[in-house]
Amino acid sequence: MSNRIDLSQAFPQAYNAVFELEMQLKKSDLTAIHKELIKVRVSQINGCAFCLNMHTQEALKIGETAQRLFLLNAWKETALFTKEEKAILQLAEEVTLIHQGGVSDATYQEVIAFFGESYAAQLIMAIITINTWNRIAISTTKDVF
Repeated sequence: MSNRIDLSQAFPQAYNAVFELEMQLKKSDLTAIHKELIKVRVSQINGCAFCLNMHTQEALKIGETAQRLFLLNAWKETALFTKEEKAILQLAEEVTLIHQGGVSDATYQEVIAFFGESYAAQLIMAIITINTWNRIAISTTKDVF
């Protein structure tokens, strides 16, 4: 891996703030599977090889199946994911691709109906955080593998 800049050294206050977001998410109510599904799907959309490598391995360690990971980018066409997981994945895609119309009312209402406001807020913060990490990894590393 060829580093371009080490943000933790060049701008530690900002880097540490992002790291603190991650630490807060570790204390959240989100299930481990929900967190890893978000991290992998968002990293797929953003094309972050570093994060995909890390989070697919982590997902397998916590019991996620290889089959579901293989089919994650086609989650809409498979019955392998629950309705709740599909709502999370839809939210993850809409937040990540925010420039394509934002989060729809239908997605927002479905997430709230399944999880309530507190869990929904934690989901949104998890999505925002992995998007931030993807952008850090992609902009500061080259030739990851």
